[in-house]
Amino acid sequence: MKKVEAVLRPEDFETIKRALKSAGYVSLTAYPVQGRGVQGGIPPYDLLPKMKIEIVVPDSDVEDVVSIIVRHARRGIPGDGKIFVLPVYDAVRIRTGERGEEALR
Repeated sequence: MKKVEAVLRPEDFETIKRALKSAGYVSLTAYPVQGRGVQGGIPPYDLLPKMKIEIVVPDSDVEDVVSIIVRHARRGIPGDGKIFVLPVYDAVRIRTGERGEEALR
């Protein structure tokens, strides 16, 4: 399993959320964040508003999720965002006790 974390422009969030859902990736966590990339922000703003999406998927789905996010977030200019892919060693559905990929379904 992997966790895909994406930091995006807030105005792209709804489109990306709909695209993920229509591809079958319904479960996600999202929250507003602030940050800056290698360009250091846009004066006079040090930190810019962004949205962060976190989604845990089986290894086999990582490239699909990443490509959906890139397809709907890329404008080709600074500020498009970043995607990070991290290993997930376990997942537990609290309600049932299911573990691993079973907890993701």
